[in-house]
Amino acid sequence: MTAPVPLGFHALPLPLAQLSLAAVLKCGQSFRWSIFPLHTTNQPTEDSNTPTHEYRLCLRDRVVCLRQSPDTLFYRSVFPPTHFGDSATREAETLLWIRDYFQLDTDLLELYRQWGASDPVFRRLRDRFEGIRVLRQDPFENLISFICSSNNNISRITKMVKSLCQHYSPLLVALPPPDTTSAEEAYHPFPPPSALATPEVSAKLRALGFGYRADFIQKTAAMLVETHGFTQNLNSRMEPSEEWLMTLRALSTAEARTELLKFRGVGRKVADCVLLMSLDKRGVIPVDTHVHQIAVKHYDLRSAPKTANLNPKLYDEVSNKLSAVWGEYAGWAHSVLFTSDLKSFASYGLPSTPPTPSLTPDRSSVASQDTPSIMTPTTEGKPTTTKRKRKQSTAMSTPPKRPKPFEEVADIFPDIPAEVMVTLEDSQYSLADRVKRRRRGGGSVLAGGATVIP
Repeated sequence: MTAPVPLGFHALPLPLAQLSLAAVLKCGQSFRWSIFPLHTTNQPTEDSNTPTHEYRLCLRDRVVCLRQSPDTLFYRSVFPPTHFGDSATREAETLLWIRDYFQLDTDLLELYRQWGASDPVFRRLRDRFEGIRVLRQDPFENLISFICSSNNNISRITKMVKSLCQHYSPLLVALPPPDTTSAEEAYHPFPPPSALATPEVSAKLRALGFGYRADFIQKTAAMLVETHGFTQNLNSRMEPSEEWLMTLRALSTAEARTELLKFRGVGRKVADCVLLMSLDKRGVIPVDTHVHQIAVKHYDLRSAPKTANLNPKLYDEVSNKLSAVWGEYAGWAHSVLFTSDLKSFASYGLPSTPPTPSLTPDRSSVASQDTPSIMTPTTEGKPTTTKRKRKQSTAMSTPPKRPKPFEEVADIFPDIPAEVMVTLEDSQYSLADRVKRRRRGGGSVLAGGATVIP
């Protein structure tokens, strides 16, 4: 039985096996989504068709709100009071953004089938961890976020992102939580490079708790602005440096990585995270010490001495080995196994709560038990510690076909003129969604684990 469409929302037929918001938006890919539990009249059951949460993200000009049932994705947009325009066209824009951000033209069921057919490690996990796909995020937000990710955990990164947006981006709109009369929450877009490029930003970020990452953020933003300028394109709402980062999608993996490595605080791991999560390099596998341990334990990679560092040669060996196992979409397979090994997902997909053992031995960290740290080695600054692990999957040679259940924009909005549809399809609608972080330099931990959108 299909769930009724919530008031004010539109419906996109989409099974959980193709996209699970509960997994994808909480597994350390993106840190700017606000997640609100929905109050229902009946106690939710395991097979309930009623959405249990609402997910919100602030883009450059709107807040996107999502809910999900087992077979449908519900969405709506909230605009500031001063925004004018045809409502059907605006919702069509939102739908196009959803399809792009979640990369819905990639058939995840086919990928899971291919990985499961050739990789017994993935085969053991695929039913529990369905619907996990790689997001296609805004490159600048993605870059700054992962510069901040070393020696950090998901909860603290999320809090840092909120603070960064509140201090360097103007308020777009304030909304109350769904189904409640609680106080309104402020929603701020992610700040552009020019807002972070001035010299005083570094000191301010240090005062806010970013520590040594403050200089990396300011210097990276300054490099972008000095090279490409800061006059915003009124059509795309992007600054020239943001548009330049978008062009890296058209470069080869090696060429795009070379450009990213020029920025302060960007090492191989940070660069590879950006390549995978915002620059369309789906075969890239970000490697840390735990990924290396998994490769040794489950994929017959030679073991390195315990004192050995993850040097460029060893990094390449791990990456090449796992890419041979997982194939063209190796980075996507890696994300599924990475999620399955997070402590916060220990009981995910199980009928009861007892946790299951992970692929790798447990590890200690300064981070909290339910919010694993994200290991992102930097080229400068403090050494990193990590709290994550990843699992492995399998090679696939045939690119996935476009899944049939997805409806086109024209099907959902039949009254939109053809010329408007052409404009929507051709435009590079801005993606303002992703990852930033901040950490108190003296080691003090920012409170909280809630994902609060700026």
